[in-house]
Amino acid sequence: MKLYIKNMVCDRCKKVVREELENLGIQLKSVELGEVETVEDIDSEKLKEVKPALITNGFELLDDRRLALVENIKTLIIEEVQNLKGNKPAQMNFSDYLSEKIGYEYSYLSNLFSSETGQTIEHYIIAQKVEKVKEWLSYNELTLSEMAWRLSYSSTAHLSNQFKKVTGMTPGDFKKNNMSRKALDKVGSFS
Repeated sequence: MKLYIKNMVCDRCKKVVREELENLGIQLKSVELGEVETVEDIDSEKLKEVKPALITNGFELLDDRRLALVENIKTLIIEEVQNLKGNKPAQMNFSDYLSEKIGYEYSYLSNLFSSETGQTIEHYIIAQKVEKVKEWLSYNELTLSEMAWRLSYSSTAHLSNQFKKVTGMTPGDFKKNNMSRKALDKVGSFS
């Protein structure tokens, strides 16, 4: 049985979900970002125990397949942008990558994502990239040109322009003012 879980955005999330489900006596085949596969089906009574255990840790069990697809899209983007997994070939654009990985036409995924989240996939990708830049800036890890290259921007100017559009400040101002970052499950809005 597959369970779709919202807000799983990192390896620690997978660990927490695994521990919570195993504590409930559920045997697991696999735990991936946004998705858990159990050895056996889970009855409705056991699911009533799963939901609050997940909610306590900031997760949510998704019953709706459409919402699960949206979470899958978010997970794939986070893996590529935040975790730098490198599963997406450099020459492949995100639309082809998402279609290939999820098994639906991009136009369907794009419309679904927009209708469920109120934003486009492209804006979500940009927001994730900006959040990654904020991380690198706060730790003083890379130059802006290195950041642009790692995130597949055509230039540092392009990266800087998108950063300013999303945050209202330049990367330099962000760093100078020691601004804060967002939790990954909260990234996505242009405010």
